[in-house]
Amino acid sequence: MTKRRSSFLKDFKRHRSLLLMLTPSTVLFLLFSYIPMLGIIIAFSRFDYMGGVFGSPWVGFDNFTFFFESGDAWRVTRNTGLYNLGFIVVGTSFQILTAVLLFEVGGKWFRKIMQSALFLPYFISWVIVGAIAYNLLSYDVGTLNNILGMFGVAPIDIYNTPIYWPYILLFFNTWKYLGYGTVMYLAAITSIDTEMYEAAEIDGANVFQRIWKITIPSLYPTVTILVLLAIGNMFRGDFGMFYNLIGNNGVLFSATDVIDTYVFRALMNTNEIGMSAAAGVYQSILCFVTILFANYAVRKYDKDRALF
Repeated sequence: MTKRRSSFLKDFKRHRSLLLMLTPSTVLFLLFSYIPMLGIIIAFSRFDYMGGVFGSPWVGFDNFTFFFESGDAWRVTRNTGLYNLGFIVVGTSFQILTAVLLFEVGGKWFRKIMQSALFLPYFISWVIVGAIAYNLLSYDVGTLNNILGMFGVAPIDIYNTPIYWPYILLFFNTWKYLGYGTVMYLAAITSIDTEMYEAAEIDGANVFQRIWKITIPSLYPTVTILVLLAIGNMFRGDFGMFYNLIGNNGVLFSATDVIDTYVFRALMNTNEIGMSAAAGVYQSILCFVTILFANYAVRKYDKDRALF
């Protein structure tokens, strides 16, 4: 025991500078990630403002029962999972494609200009994006319907037609995060040894063969890590996107309602704090189980590419 303690103190003293640099992030992580986990108690109690978090009456799994018996649990779970699956597949595909095109086609200055242009939407608030979407798609004043009217085509009531919205949400999510993902994949591509490309070119490989045989395989580690991180949030909807593009339009809830917006409305409209907390716990468990299964699958294929 004494030897272990001595070894720990020696390691601590040797790495004290690094540990000191790590302290601020550790404190922030504890304050904003671990200590708030105590609030899970609310999911198992009937929240009372007088009693607070720890003094409210205990109700066990009643809040979870209420959530599942409401008839909305399956709908919001399905929507959240399918939307995030679409965002991962489509977003990753376009980000890799754009990164490869910029690397192969663009010159130095062209690449920098395109990177900046593609990155710009990432910094635009979802509030602004919601306003852009409304001005494009509105039935009365939308640009799309004005263009259709110029060609004698009847206007489309998009905000009252749920079937259009999975594609609209997929488009705006891909558009907003395209630049961010492209930069990461482009950085991975530029780190590939250029001698591999030169050797392939000498052997007669054309640009498509070089992309397929060198670039894409070299991106597998980066793609695996980023996709695994995204899968960890598989059942967490982007509240800012869904709320600002959809709002409280009940007509669209069947196709656009996700767990995050459902919890928000339950909290604001019915003041069901316990049920909202139960839905949040349910969401966290789904994310935890999903990332475990995804990481297990990656470890079975190649353990060096797994997160843990």
